[in-house]
Amino acid sequence: MSIGSMIEITDASDPRIGVFLNQKDAWLKAAHNPDAPDDAQGDHGFFIAEGVLVVEHLLQSCFPTRSIFVSRSRVPGVEPLLASVPESVPIYVAEQELMDAVVGFPIHRGLLACGQRLPSPDPVELARSCHALIVLEDLSNHDNVGSVFRSAAALGGEGVGVILSARCCDPLYRKALRVSMGHVLRVPFAICEDLPVLMPKLSDIGYTTLALTPSPDAEVLSPSDKRRYERPALCFGAEGPGLSEALMRAANHRVRIEMASGVDSLNISVAAAVSMYACLSPRMG
Repeated sequence: MSIGSMIEITDASDPRIGVFLNQKDAWLKAAHNPDAPDDAQGDHGFFIAEGVLVVEHLLQSCFPTRSIFVSRSRVPGVEPLLASVPESVPIYVAEQELMDAVVGFPIHRGLLACGQRLPSPDPVELARSCHALIVLEDLSNHDNVGSVFRSAAALGGEGVGVILSARCCDPLYRKALRVSMGHVLRVPFAICEDLPVLMPKLSDIGYTTLALTPSPDAEVLSPSDKRRYERPALCFGAEGPGLSEALMRAANHRVRIEMASGVDSLNISVAAAVSMYACLSPRMG
């Protein structure tokens, strides 16, 4: 793809790249934002994908791509990716200094894309379409959320979904996307307003709900028997508080990872990866 076929940007205030202009993720997400562009009203908001791998995943995902923004110096290295962009998606190009000024910080990867958010599917319908689930309650760290999605893709493969409580941090936040290596865009996910109420519904459609806890009286997960729990739904809480008592009571089993004495817990992203390794059998699509 030649520079001539792209749209040259020479002014940081050009409205065509307004979505990239120092915008906070919360602004991008808010379809109801009164300052949003006219064509954003009534949709579900936007998100920003950063770097080659994440943009590749966006282009291959169900999320529509609204536009691409690339620094001139990066064009030769990403020509194959740019050639795969649908003709209806504008590709804007600018000098690195101008791109930095637009974004508001040095954008070392030199490649951004604006994606279109989609409505969250019904959690029960998502569960029906999956063979295993990862359930996240009130996680507040974007790194952990992104890491969980990456582990779900690697250790579960096709057919693993993620259900997040409404108070979880946004998986489409650009840092979560980056840490996930773009797998947030490939692993199906849904938002649930009341996870404890969801638990018996998951059991009714064949899931075994497993509440992770460091409590010594919980069952020990073992990677030697991946069929121990039928159609697992692994539930994880935030660092510190862990899962709520309501969700713990609603789950079929309380389970733990066996650890050396004197260590009280693992980081949530590590615990999730270990648990997925113990319970999930990857199905490669």
